[in-house]
Amino acid sequence: MPIPSLFQGKLRLPLIGSPMFIVSYPELVAAQCKAGMVGTFPSLNARPVELLDEWLGNLTHDLGDYAAANPDRKVAPFGVNLIVHRSNTRLQEDLALVVKHKVPLVITSVGAPTEIVEHVHGYGGIVFHDVTNVRHAKKAMEAGVDGLILVCAGAGGHAGTLSPFALLPEVRSFFDGTIVLAGAMSSGQAVRAAEVMGADMAYMGTRFIATAEAHANPAYKQMILDGQAADIVYTPFFSGIPGNYLGPSIAASGLDVAELTTPGRTPDVSNWDNKPKAWKDVWSAGQGIGSIGDVPTVAELVDRMAAEYSAACALPSAFAGSGPAAE
Repeated sequence: MPIPSLFQGKLRLPLIGSPMFIVSYPELVAAQCKAGMVGTFPSLNARPVELLDEWLGNLTHDLGDYAAANPDRKVAPFGVNLIVHRSNTRLQEDLALVVKHKVPLVITSVGAPTEIVEHVHGYGGIVFHDVTNVRHAKKAMEAGVDGLILVCAGAGGHAGTLSPFALLPEVRSFFDGTIVLAGAMSSGQAVRAAEVMGADMAYMGTRFIATAEAHANPAYKQMILDGQAADIVYTPFFSGIPGNYLGPSIAASGLDVAELTTPGRTPDVSNWDNKPKAWKDVWSAGQGIGSIGDVPTVAELVDRMAAEYSAACALPSAFAGSGPAAE
């Protein structure tokens, strides 16, 4: 399946910046799109809902004006993430604004996207859905989504446990739409590796927390710079859905990390006046943090990754021209 026509000729990299709660704000999204990759944000980052209307209008005009003023540059479209779970009381209001502004890409999470697909297709947009297993992938396919985002082991936030080497080929065996791969990627080489494995695009979040435009606490960015894969804790404790979090941020909130990782042990916070909250108090990150060592601008980072990607595309196989097949 080729990259959707919506993105054709507008990308320097087959890459989507994942929508990160409290981190992905218009400044980050605009910088990503202007650098030639898809930028996205969760609709719930815009509070109150009236702010979402403003953000969507400003992003649409800003990117349009930038593209017109820079016809030689590849300027990508942007996307919005909608949580379709019944707990999201804003869903209908946010969806109405997405339709009003004809948001090019809608990413749906945690629930059945059927209604969203109908509305977004109505104005010519496309819908990608987050999945962590084959069962959810098949349900999303039946709902008519254009693409599936495979959130594999090691991804930041609400991630699955399956290796991409297992999940991707299984999904590809029945789905001919766009497949986007997520999980511990932080370089241009990783983007190319996702393609080699059979994905059409890559999905990257944690690496962009450590950028100048990210709306993240400086201490959060520093924790990513200081961290290693071993610092990532996978637990459903904070949101009810298993996710990956920075162990040092858990410890800073007053919890014992060991209690979250030892079977049969659960921290008792019933008497706490201020329970630690996911995203706000306990910060998320993926297992790829060990390779992150600076806080560049988005433009600088994408330039670097584009060079890494090009080099990886040109890299010959160590086995090229050898073995029985070459004889």
